[in-house]
Formats: sequence, structure tokens, C-alpha cells
Amino acid sequence: MSAQPVSATTQAPHRTAGLLPASRRHPDVPRPTRAAVHALRHAGPALAAYAAVRLTGLAVLWHWAHAEGVGVWQTVASDWDANWYLGIADQGYARELGTTYDTNNLAFFPLYPVLVKAIAAFTPGSRATVGLLLAVAFSFVAAWGVFAVGDRLYGRRVGVLLTVLWGAFPVAAVQWMGYTESLFTAFVAWSLYAVLRGHWLWAGSLAALSGLTRPTGIALAAAVSLTALLSLRAGFRGRALAGALLAPLGWLLYVGWVGHRLGRWDGYFAVQKLWHNEIDGGRETLRVVRELFFYDSDPELYLVGVTLVMAAAAVLFAYCLKQRQPLPLLVFSGVLLVIVLGSGGVYFPRARFLLPGFPLLLPLALYVAGLARTRAALWVAAAVLGSAYCSGYMLLVWPSAP
Repeated sequence: MSAQPVSATTQAPHRTAGLLPASRRHPDVPRPTRAAVHALRHAGPALAAYAAVRLTGLAVLWHWAHAEGVGVWQTVASDWDANWYLGIADQGYARELGTTYDTNNLAFFPLYPVLVKAIAAFTPGSRATVGLLLAVAFSFVAAWGVFAVGDRLYGRRVGVLLTVLWGAFPVAAVQWMGYTESLFTAFVAWSLYAVLRGHWLWAGSLAALSGLTRPTGIALAAAVSLTALLSLRAGFRGRALAGALLAPLGWLLYVGWVGHRLGRWDGYFAVQKLWHNEIDGGRETLRVVRELFFYDSDPELYLVGVTLVMAAAAVLFAYCLKQRQPLPLLVFSGVLLVIVLGSGGVYFPRARFLLPGFPLLLPLALYVAGLARTRAALWVAAAVLGSAYCSGYMLLVWPSAP
């Protein structure tokens, strides 16, 4: 006998609406929407914990800035790189290469300032306000993606802890600044999640967008393209091939556009030279480390912290290899490390450049997840308070850009 739908008039007394399947409770709600709501509820604890971590950091920063007589708003909304992006949104890009170091705005990728300009055109408030709100909004999108990756690989507890640790990164204050790290990490996290699910078109599209956001988008493109191409060994799949071809497209388009704008094929790389950004195999990194720890009698605390973050990232990558993380995570983290540690460019922002490398935190999340509740809470509290102090020092004591 086939099952018959229960009408409102013949429904048994004990069959309450709350016991019916979601599809029958809300027949007018599209299935993708119901799935998204369920996923958001599942990620709710991670997002709430992330908000608590960042609000703690903001409270420490606000109190510290008040004691120093410094305004927080300008610091987080329009200083340093945020000012460069606002300048691009206001006036566009340079048309000539020039010869002056550290002045050509073609070094900054376009997606974030384009979004700021577009949204500010039909919303109240300044472009600085829009840029900051965008960064905060995308930080939650990124946190959700970070949780999704951790949850899929190791379960909900690890996903929550991974999100908390990402929010407690030593320089995590930039997640709520007019910077691109939150937007970029959102693309990275959800693209890697799409790869893990075998959703190649989503993975490639998000990787392409990341390539329009930051130079290190090439690391995500490498992870998506290589994994997609290797999957073809099991049989040809058009979507996997399309994802592999899509992934580097954003980065290639911007680099090509800069070359066309400057009238030389290596235009983008010439711009990066004017910002001292060239891959030198790590010689400059080793030179600075040697000077800091062996020759400088009074090394700058912030630079010491940046060095420790880079060293910790290298050690954690070794643990990621030992744990045999999925290939796309290893490729992304590995290429990101090669770019950051192997660059001859400026030294002080390199901890920030590693912020999107959340897969490097998985060994820590797994370790803390295996601890007793009290010890795990102590670890998390130490990470959150340490991040709040480091971020405050970075913005209020360190005299240069984060």
C-alpha cells in the first residue's frame, strides 16, 4: 500500500508540524535554501566563537588606543594598505610604470577596490566605511568556510577549534580592517571545500576570484588545477578540466592587463620590482633572520614575532605532511609558504601574508581537540589573549604597516 500525504483535516493528533520532515513543513522553501539554512545552523557555534574571539581583540585594541589617545576608526578603516585600496576606488590605477619605489598602485589587485566602489555608489557612508564593513562581512564568510573544511575532514569539534584558531592568529586584527585578507580567505576556504566535495566549477570559479584579489591567489590556483588534473586519471570529466582551466584565470587576467596597460609583457613583474618583491629563494629572509637574532643588540619585537610566525608555519607544514592532509590543502599551504618565505620583498607584513593559510592550523586544532576540556579552554584562552596583544602592538606600537 502506498503512503498517502497527510492533509490538514485528517492529520493524526500525535503528528505535530515539528515532527514532519523539513521538506513538508516548508514546501514553498527551495531545497538549496533549506540546505544553506541547515549548514548555517551547523556552523553556528563556530561563527559565534569566531565573533567572540574578534570582539575580544577589538575590545583590547579599543582600550589600548583610548589609553594612548589614538583613534581606532582611522587605524582600521583607512591606514596603510586600506588607503591604497581607497585610492584605487577613488582614482583608478596608474598608467605608467615610473621609477619611484613603493608608489605604483598596480601592485594591488582589483577585486576589493572594485567592490568598495560599486557598493559605495548606492549606499550611504564613505568608501572607507564600506571597505571596513565588507572586510568584516567577508571575515564571517571566511570563518564559515574554514569551519566547513575542518568539519568535513575531522568533525565539528575540530572545525570549531580551527575557526577559533584562525580568528586568534597573531595578526588577526587585519580580518576586521580595510584589507583584503578576509575576502581572500573566504575564496580560499570555500574553493578548497568545493575541491574536497568534487565541485570543480565552484572550486575553479572561486580560485579565479581569489586571483583577482591577492597575488597569492596563484597558490590557490595551483592547488585547484593540480588536484583537478590529477582527478582525470580516473576518467575524463569535463567539469574537472573546466575547473582546472578556470582556477588561474583571474590571476592571469590581471597580470596580463597590467602588462597591456604598461605596454610591456612583464609589466606586472616590473611593478613588483619597484615594491622590492621578487622571489630570491629565501636569501633576504635568511639575511633578516640572521641580523635579528645574531647581530642586532635590540631587535624590534614585532619583527621577532613575524619571524616566529614564519618559523611556526614551516614546522606546522611538516606536521600537515605527516598527517597526510588532502592534496589541495598541502599544495595551497606549500606554495603559499614558498612565496612568503622565498620572497626578497619587505619583511614586516609576512605574518599577515600567511593569514589565509588556515590549513596550517589543522595540526593545532587536532591537538587541542584531543585535550581535556579544561586544558583545551586554557589553550584557546591563551591564543585569544595572545592574539589580542599582538594585534594591538602591531597597530599601536609598530610604526609601519601591518
